[in-house]
Amino acid sequence: MFFDSHCHLDDPRLLPRLDTLIPEAEAAGISGFLVPGIAPPGWQGIRALSAAFPHVVPAFGVHPVHARLLTPQTVSELRHLSRFAVAIGEIGLDYASPAPPRQVQQDAFRAQLRLAVEAGLPVLVHCRKAFGDLLEIMREAGVARCGGVMHAFSGSPETARSCLRLGLHISLAGSVTYASARRPIEVALQVPLERLLLETDAPDMAPEPHRGAANHPSYLLETARSVARIKGVTLEQLGRATTSNAIRLFRLEERQLLPKSLN
Repeated sequence: MFFDSHCHLDDPRLLPRLDTLIPEAEAAGISGFLVPGIAPPGWQGIRALSAAFPHVVPAFGVHPVHARLLTPQTVSELRHLSRFAVAIGEIGLDYASPAPPRQVQQDAFRAQLRLAVEAGLPVLVHCRKAFGDLLEIMREAGVARCGGVMHAFSGSPETARSCLRLGLHISLAGSVTYASARRPIEVALQVPLERLLLETDAPDMAPEPHRGAANHPSYLLETARSVARIKGVTLEQLGRATTSNAIRLFRLEERQLLPKSLN
């Protein structure tokens, strides 16, 4: 049994096919799905999706590439929606993107971290080429008070250790299956099972042998096989550990948002 801790099921490439894709994923052993928001226009759709599919739980946030959309009004809306969420996200910093400016991204990230700490919700953190600033901002914000996960982690083992010291979990995605993978394998070896999550980031980051195609939730099993092999555990052990981590981190039982198949 596995939990996909980050999948964009509201993406137009997946949304029309969910009646097929979700049963396919369940048949492959994926029993729960966390769908993060990336911009205000998509938040209500994610909330509707979580109501329509009992295995789907929602998160809401403003992705750094949409940081300009975080206004006092949207912060107020995000605070309201946080009552129905298991996390605030996807938030963070993306210096690989030419816009918006770094300061705009940082301001949006700080504002959403404050909200997460205030609401007692973990954060789903996106980072590209910005780990130095990201770690400093999270320390200043006291991210350890709310916890969270480094989504589709792409940093070094040293950076992973810094994230673990802040109380964060590390989520691995399809890149760990690639023939060129080096850092993801080193990170997988170092992160203890009790701080590890798995994700697809569907429809992006498809694992081997599906690389280059749209990623599907059922493909999480390919990532899981690679991680289990790297860590020297059985697929069952990995599934039990990472699913328990997700239930605990996102407080699914306490918030009564536990997908029925995980009861």
